[in-house]
Amino acid sequence: MSSDPHLMTTRKRRHIDVCLSEQVDYAGLTTGLDRYQLPYNACTQTNLGDIDLSTDFFGGRLRAPILIGAMTGGAELSGTINRNLATAAQRLGLGMMLGSQRIMLGSALGERAATSFTVRDVAPDVLLFGNIGLSQLTMAAARDLTKALDRVGANVLAVHTNPLQEAMQHNGDTNFSGSLSRLREVAGEIGYPVLLKEVGHGIGAAAVAELLGPERKLPVAGIDVAGAGGTSWSRVEQFVRYGKLRYPHLADWGIPTARAVVEVRAALPEVPLVASGGIRTGMDAAKAIALGADVVAVARPLLAAAIQSADAVVDWLQPFVDELRVCLHGCGVADLRGLRALDLTPSP
Repeated sequence: MSSDPHLMTTRKRRHIDVCLSEQVDYAGLTTGLDRYQLPYNACTQTNLGDIDLSTDFFGGRLRAPILIGAMTGGAELSGTINRNLATAAQRLGLGMMLGSQRIMLGSALGERAATSFTVRDVAPDVLLFGNIGLSQLTMAAARDLTKALDRVGANVLAVHTNPLQEAMQHNGDTNFSGSLSRLREVAGEIGYPVLLKEVGHGIGAAAVAELLGPERKLPVAGIDVAGAGGTSWSRVEQFVRYGKLRYPHLADWGIPTARAVVEVRAALPEVPLVASGGIRTGMDAAKAIALGADVVAVARPLLAAAIQSADAVVDWLQPFVDELRVCLHGCGVADLRGLRALDLTPSP
């Protein structure tokens, strides 16, 4: 990928435009959550008003187990989007991930670009995730990255691994050799807990085995599976690069979110786990948490609302939170611990 900050800014804006105007969801692959049913309990002994959705995650207290997923940064419109998202997160007590901060590293435009990521004045209490690509994660960049995280007041660093997206991107970073060694080095020195995430094509058992390596030691503090079934970034990049789908089979490739959650949780029973990728409803969130996730993340469904206003973002998220609460009530559980103890049944 070109390191020209002007080109990066243009590409960020093209991503926004394509996500608003094109069909960028998976066409032939679902999250897999539709294959499960929550157990309904007609004799629940819960009071809907007393259902507790709060949880601790990466040292932060969330009023509901929801993160606003990573979307954008660097472009002027990105600043509007991020501030509206952050304002909504503050109001609802949710967490938030920023888009990639690569443009802030070693660039004359870095300080100007930083304004599009600056949200602490409107979201002082939000659990905030900074963001950088695995391809850009090197010891040489670690100092600038720490400054970028300090600059935005991040609590956690999200590192996105996206080999398929980069392969579809014009001049993408396609050399991932040695990337896990660099991840281990930087994660141990950066001074921030690190969450490894995909961008929508899934982290599953094979990736976890690579992460653990022969020493069976995890180099990161948590994982966001970012599975297939929602937005396909292979599809987005093809629209950005070619104006059409040149490789339709690559646009629908990935590990479905439900499968990714199950595989990662089985391999890493104690690691903080985010389920994202096609999480669209409170019911989706309830199923993902029952399958093993600690929290869920939602991104693209909030994009249009975030361009409009913080109120519009809240208007989208509040029914999502309310539906999740009703799901717990209908299952007969009073909190997230009870939800995680449920056994989901396959759909007929």
